[in-house]
Amino acid sequence: MYARAAVTTAALLGAGALVLPTATATAQTSSTRTPAAQSAVRHDRPLVVAHRGASAYAPENTLAAIDKARDMGFRWVENDVQRTRDGELVIMHDDTLKRTTNVEELFPDRAPWKVADFTAAEIAKLDAGSWFSPKYAGERVPTLEQYMRRVSHNHQKLVFEFKKPELYPGIEKEGLRVLRDTGWLDKHHVKSKLVIQSFSADSVKTVHKLRPDVKTGFLGTPAVADLPAYAKFADQINSTHTSISADYVSAIHALKGPHGKPLEIFTWTVNDAPNAVRAAGFGVDGIITNTPDVVREALRED
Repeated sequence: MYARAAVTTAALLGAGALVLPTATATAQTSSTRTPAAQSAVRHDRPLVVAHRGASAYAPENTLAAIDKARDMGFRWVENDVQRTRDGELVIMHDDTLKRTTNVEELFPDRAPWKVADFTAAEIAKLDAGSWFSPKYAGERVPTLEQYMRRVSHNHQKLVFEFKKPELYPGIEKEGLRVLRDTGWLDKHHVKSKLVIQSFSADSVKTVHKLRPDVKTGFLGTPAVADLPAYAKFADQINSTHTSISADYVSAIHALKGPHGKPLEIFTWTVNDAPNAVRAAGFGVDGIITNTPDVVREALRED
């Protein structure tokens, strides 16, 4: 996930939309909790979500990373979805292949190595593990279908992110088709095992329009005054942990999302114990982390 939305609220919410301010301008940063915020804090521990799998311990967005999360006892994982030149959906965070594969070595004349410039067959040849550790040499970039089948096999749950959907028109419909074909849009999965999120409000709105039963999340920190507009199509407001406060979390929880339930917040990316305890104290519903074991232990000790 990137630390800012790729497009403005005005462009995404349509007529009458409000401009999306920066996180620092919209969320109270004081850790002092008002009485109102204290009463709104939820006392059940937040869910711990393994960001791109257990990405501190295995190469991000690979099958090895979600297997590692499973082996560590974590049921929730998060991923990023992009599209190849020939229309295959693959699991990759960056819109280029350079950082997490050996694409530069195999295809030296194809700079800047954009995901959208390579076919699925070409991407399938890449080593997506050696950059992280020799232990993971030969790990591949999974297709979305391969990934979903592994998540199912592992009995895991998923925070699914459409990454930079503005680069891939129609990706929401295509992603939902893969989810349907792999059994992830039945009542059981939709009820308790799936959240679809994006930094693009347009993308979240599209998912909500196509499948209004699916739980959705908007990545960002909108102004409190703007939250009711997002609550029309998003069940979650998923903000970076450095941009939130107890009062901001309380303002989220005070609203109801499109399914008539209180709006939620999964905060990211929390990789140390003090910030995990801090976020949990604000009353967040989930913590997305590269180090899920660190967060789990911190919450146990809190």
